Amino acid sequence: MTLTKSMALGAAVAATLGLMLLSGCGGTDAAAVPDGWGTLDTRSVSVGYPEDEGYAPQPASERSKANAAVALKQEKGVRTGMVSVQLDFATGVDDAGEAAAAAGAGIGLGATRKDTRDVRLAGEESAREARRIDYEFTSTGEEATPAKGTRMTGVVVAGVDSKDVPFAIRINAVKGALTPADLDSFVESITVK
Repeated sequence: MTLTKSMALGAAVAATLGLMLLSGCGGTDAAAVPDGWGTLDTRSVSVGYPEDEGYAPQPASERSKANAAVALKQEKGVRTGMVSVQLDFATGVDDAGEAAAAAGAGIGLGATRKDTRDVRLAGEESAREARRIDYEFTSTGEEATPAKGTRMTGVVVAGVDSKDVPFAIRINAVKGALTPADLDSFVESITVK
C-alpha cells in the first residue's frame, strides 16, 4: 500500500470514528414523530400531536398559565382532544417517580387509574426516565369540554428534564376516540431535553 493510500484510508477511518463519536455524545436522539403530525416544542420537552386528525396549537393568549404548550382538537366548538405540556409544576421534585406523584395528584377525584408504568423517552440520556399513568375520568361539561358525564381517556407522562425541571405531558380525549396504539404514538413522540 502506498503512503498516499494509507493516509487516505486513515483519514477515512478517522472521519468515520469522529462521526460515530459525535452522534453518540450526549445521547440526545430525537423521538420519531409520525407523518402528518406537528410538534409542541418547549424548553424541556417536545411532543407530537396529530395535525392530520384536527389537532392544532392553542395560542399562548388562550391557554392556561400552567401550560407551556397545548394542542387541541375541537369539534363544533367542543374540545374533544387535548395534548398539554406543563413545566416546573412542582417543587422538590428530583426524579420521574416524584414528578409522576405530583402530576398524578392533578388527575382529580373520580378518575380511575388503569395503569402506571415506567417508560424510557427519547432525548437527553440523563433525563430519559419517566412514568406513564393511564386513567379514565368523566367530563364536567365545563369550559367547552364534552357534555357532562362523557367518559374520557387520559394519559400523563411525567419526569424531570436534564436541568432538573419537572414536566408533565397530558393527553386527554373522548373515550374511544384514541386507540391504545394512538396513545402509545403520543408517548413515543416525546423528546426530553
